[in-house]
Amino acid sequence: MIEFFMPMIPPTVTHQEHEVAIRNNKPVFFDPPELKAARQKLMDHVGRYAPPDPLSGPLRLMTKWIWPVPEPTAKEARELVGDDWAIYKQTKPDTDNIIKLLKDCMTRCRFWHDDAQVASEITEKFLGLHPGIYVRIEEIDPWRQ
Repeated sequence: MIEFFMPMIPPTVTHQEHEVAIRNNKPVFFDPPELKAARQKLMDHVGRYAPPDPLSGPLRLMTKWIWPVPEPTAKEARELVGDDWAIYKQTKPDTDNIIKLLKDCMTRCRFWHDDAQVASEITEKFLGLHPGIYVRIEEIDPWRQ
């Protein structure tokens, strides 16, 4: 099992935000600067936790994305419940879009041979006072549910 927390403000730009240009009457897809910056930010953080050898077999990936709470709300919340809390985020970005960029970065950092190995996935998003991304990867028995 690999488990870590990356303290950061998670990117809001997603893998889906490619841009297209027409070159020689053919579409050419490219990453806008914001997407390149988000990818680099994730690569810089996630690369620190890469295993010496890629994981094999089916994997379960759990991620918890925590964005900062707006300051007026954060101040009120600290007074009511203290620092250690988070609430579910129900606005963009969508969970299926944020996880794709992270999985691509983890593939590049050789956490696994191919992100198709991720057979089970739990992605949650929150607003909280301690922004960052929690990641847990575990090998799972292919014969058990």
